[in-house]
Amino acid sequence: MNVTIVDYYSGNISSVLNSFKEVAKYKLDLNINIKLSNKLEDIKNADKLVLPGQGSFKNCINSLKGIDGLEETLKEQVLVKKKFILGICVGMQMFADYGEEDGGSEGLGWIGGTVKKIKVPSEFQENCKLPHIGWNGAGFYVVRGAIADKFTNGFKAEDKHFYFVHSYIFHPKDSDNLLGETYYAGQKFMSAAIKENIIGTQFHPEKSGNDGLLMIQNFLTL
Repeated sequence: MNVTIVDYYSGNISSVLNSFKEVAKYKLDLNINIKLSNKLEDIKNADKLVLPGQGSFKNCINSLKGIDGLEETLKEQVLVKKKFILGICVGMQMFADYGEEDGGSEGLGWIGGTVKKIKVPSEFQENCKLPHIGWNGAGFYVVRGAIADKFTNGFKAEDKHFYFVHSYIFHPKDSDNLLGETYYAGQKFMSAAIKENIIGTQFHPEKSGNDGLLMIQNFLTL
C-alpha cells in the first residue's frame, strides 16, 4: 500500500511522517510505503492520502493552490476515484467552502461549511485562552456508518484525549458530516469530520500519544 502525505510547505510536518511510519512498522508490521511529497505522480499512485496543516487557513490554502496541478489532482483522486484522505488540523479546515481567517479565503469545498474563529464568552476568558492549546476530550458519533465505525474503533468519549492547537473551528452545513465533538469555552465544536471517503480531525493524532497512534492505525487499515 502507498500512502502519500501531501507536502505543500505548510511547516514542519516531520512528526506526521514519523508517526505514520511508526504505526506501519511497529503496530501493523505491514509493507506500507509512506512518503512526503507534492509530486503529482505520487498523489496519483497513492492508495491513501494525508493532508496535514500548520499555520493560517489562508497561507495553507494559498500554498496548496500555488503548486501547479496539485488541487486538481487531489480533487480527481478524492472526489472521483474516492481514495481515503485524512485532513489534520488546518488540513481538515481546508475541506470547507470558506475560511474567515486573515480576511477570508475559498477552501477546497469538499465538505460544506465555514471555518470561523472561536468565540470565547466573557465568563470563560480567564480560563479559556486562544489559541486552544493542549489536551482535550473528544466524543465520536459511530452511527455515521461502517467507515466511521472502523475509524473510531477503540475510542470512548469519556477516556480519550487528543492534542489541539487552534483558534478557528469548522462549522459544517450538514450535521451528518459531524463525526466528533469537543467542548471548550462553554461550547461544543466539530473536532472530527467525515463525508464518505473524506475524514478530518481538528486535533493532531501524531501528537496525541497512543490514542493518536491508534487513530492512525485505524485510518491505515480502512
